[in-house]
Amino acid sequence: METARAMTDLPFDAVLCDVDGVLRFYDTAEVTRLEVAAGLPEGTTEAIGFAPENDLPLLLGRITREQWAQSIAAGLASRVPVSVARQLAKAFTEAGFWADTTVVRLLRQVRGLCPVVLVTNATAWLDEDLALLGLADLADSVINSSLVGVAKPDRRIYELAAEKAGARLDRCLFVDDRQENVDAARELGMTAVRYSTAGDLETALTGLFGR
Repeated sequence: METARAMTDLPFDAVLCDVDGVLRFYDTAEVTRLEVAAGLPEGTTEAIGFAPENDLPLLLGRITREQWAQSIAAGLASRVPVSVARQLAKAFTEAGFWADTTVVRLLRQVRGLCPVVLVTNATAWLDEDLALLGLADLADSVINSSLVGVAKPDRRIYELAAEKAGARLDRCLFVDDRQENVDAARELGMTAVRYSTAGDLETALTGLFGR
């Protein structure tokens, strides 16, 4: 990697990267175990937890983790006993998580060349989670929907991220695992990559690393 390359020679002036589904992943084994024991199809709790009426208020910072759990339990209560619904909601909202070490390595390399900004629809306690992962210093900035009050794919969160990075929209590389967020970035003139595996990120960064 040519660390001495001038910024003007780089294909991007900033890398804007999603968190969940790209950098961080959740351990849902306990949720699955409880669903199987309760006779629920696998993924039922996730579907309720991520339903817009339950998920969006959380991601915009309007409800707490406890209120989110209550909304999930309420959504499950017609299918399982209340005690089981509460167990599932607790397991889902307090699930453990881990970081993809390849993505971490790549983003740390990027920071030697240009700013990295995490742009994420996330909870108000994301900073605590990043600290638990040892990643508090991974990015130059974090644009968190629950703190700024706007979520992807709203153009305003992309504009906030680019401004924080000190880069024009058309000089940003945006990486996300959701197609609607990638499409929104492209409409703003960003180079955008739909993430499936760490190889997608590595390929997108080839020009930046000069190889």
